Amino acid sequence: MIQFIKDKLTVKIFETRGLMGEAVAAAVAERIKKLLRGQPFVNIIFGAAPSQNDFFAALLKKDIDWSRLNAFHMDEYVNLAEDAPQGFGNFLKKYLFDLAPFHSVNYINGNATDYEAECLRYADLLKDLETDIVCLGIGENTHLAFNDPHVANIKDPFSVKRVDLDQQCRTQQVNDGCFETIDQVPTHALTLTLPALLKAPYAFCTVPTEKKANAVFQTLNEEISDNFPSTLLRNHPDAVLFLDDQSSVQISF
Repeated sequence: MIQFIKDKLTVKIFETRGLMGEAVAAAVAERIKKLLRGQPFVNIIFGAAPSQNDFFAALLKKDIDWSRLNAFHMDEYVNLAEDAPQGFGNFLKKYLFDLAPFHSVNYINGNATDYEAECLRYADLLKDLETDIVCLGIGENTHLAFNDPHVANIKDPFSVKRVDLDQQCRTQQVNDGCFETIDQVPTHALTLTLPALLKAPYAFCTVPTEKKANAVFQTLNEEISDNFPSTLLRNHPDAVLFLDDQSSVQISF
């Protein structure tokens, strides 16, 4: 394992995706246990993407008091069929939420008839159950959740908002095998904003595969700004970026 620090961001590179996933799970489980020594519950936001699957599989094997965890997810498509497997709530149900006895699981309703009311409802939940940990990935366009560069705002006054998805973001959903063609990918989503994500005291970012290599390079080398949302991780007081041998190929030492 190779480790270094860029600004405030700790970066860890592993030889394989499996080793990376195990390391993320071990770090998250350790943080959960430490927090539970001093508080009754831990509130966690999870990202939903195939990039997180190794982490989820390893986390489910950890000795964690799941009954003291409140779970959230960070985004959801607008107007996708309720039972669509591509829905992020459904994805997380399959790979994590239905596989452990969480105290609560809080879903975003992308089919709400009043999306502004739904954004406010979810924002209120996040306010009532203040986030302790965020487990996230980075998009091919460096987005965090669905904060694509054209809508990203570190000073966003909202915690949850409706956004349109840029072409690269929608193409990524095809590249990930979630949709067959870009025409099937929804054009809008509800997403937690950058302030809502990054105010979590602890951030664990999992980014495997060569498809993310350029985004990783930009994360570590571009000027910190909304134009490359993932660069904002370099300002976080306690964030760790976990990479595998493929996502780290453009890093120079």
